[in-house]
Amino acid sequence: QVQLVESGGGSVQAGESLRLSCEASGLTANTYCMGWFRQAPGKEREGVAAIDVFGLTSYTDSVKGRFTILKDNVTNTLYLQMNSLRPEDTAMYFCAATADARTIRGMIAIQDRIPYWGPGTQVTVSS
Repeated sequence: QVQLVESGGGSVQAGESLRLSCEASGLTANTYCMGWFRQAPGKEREGVAAIDVFGLTSYTDSVKGRFTILKDNVTNTLYLQMNSLRPEDTAMYFCAATADARTIRGMIAIQDRIPYWGPGTQVTVSS
């Protein structure tokens, strides 16, 4: 049984940093494209970043240069290092895994068919 469990969310001030973690069990992280999505109240779910089986990363434009996605294939853990946080980054953050995409654009395109999702962790950034 596949499980993804996020942690590391919290409340911070603008300009501060957070590091999200996603522990994966029941799958081998280096055989899946894994990514982070976020959803703010009243808004659509948004793809944030992805890392493919070769370690290649991709990001949505609004987080480029501020966020870094990392994956530890030994511990099956996905990370999202978030620096220079802004109030508009406030959202519930979800990790996801699929074998049917390689980039964040690919994951966005098939997000309704992504089989594995975590329950989410809340990030709140105040100004």
